[in-house]
Amino acid sequence: MKKRARQSLDPAAVQGTLLEGQSVRTLQALGLVTERGGASADAHRKIKQINHFLRLIAPALEDVFARHEQPVLFEMAAGKSYLGLALYEHWIARQGRGRLVAVEARPELAQRVRDIADELGFDRLEVVCGRIAEVDLPERAHFTLALHACDTATDEALVRAVRAKSDHVALVPCCQAEVARLLKGVKDGPDALWRHAWHRREFGAHLTNVLRGLALQAHGYQITVTELAGWEHSLKNELILGRRVGSFHAGARAELDALLSTIPVRPWLLDALAADA
Repeated sequence: MKKRARQSLDPAAVQGTLLEGQSVRTLQALGLVTERGGASADAHRKIKQINHFLRLIAPALEDVFARHEQPVLFEMAAGKSYLGLALYEHWIARQGRGRLVAVEARPELAQRVRDIADELGFDRLEVVCGRIAEVDLPERAHFTLALHACDTATDEALVRAVRAKSDHVALVPCCQAEVARLLKGVKDGPDALWRHAWHRREFGAHLTNVLRGLALQAHGYQITVTELAGWEHSLKNELILGRRVGSFHAGARAELDALLSTIPVRPWLLDALAADA
């Protein structure tokens, strides 16, 4: 059966999908909306995804802006910073306060985000080029975002968030390969769960996110794990939301230790956080 071509949206239809206060100009600068105000089907899907994510993190940002006069927001592994720039417009630009620090390792993408920020007059947005674990960042953060940061880049973002005592954390992990590599050498415990390569990849990805969640809890975060609905085109749509409610949780630490005694892997994340203890 011949597939029906997806239809582009006219300017009126695009306007109907925007959030309150969201400008076509920003979406044009991001390359998602044409000069005439229309959008391709793929671009429209991207806009809907961005706006859905903005709604999901709205409670965290409402809390941050209510409690801090000049909140500092981190966007880790920013890429083209679709979400970061939309977040800036929706919160920092409208509030007239706060600061967004976007971290991106690829120089060409970092410069692209700088250029868009300059074009839009987003002067409270700083782009830092380099590896998340190595760049200089403000000592204190109030909200940390990492969307599809590959493999251990998500862990680097998590560590920087914990070190900065970030009030809120939002992670959508991607390409969890490190634990799968470690499992390949583990012959103890319930190794039938990861004996075959396919199972090792799938179980390794699941275990990675379980360890991330427990690590956050052990460092005083209350977490929620859910599906990032509306991202069905991606297999990486697990969303980990964390809210800092303390500095240490003995119960979560005990759970983490018990799990590691059953499945003896030691990813970089745990050693990095242990070094701060």
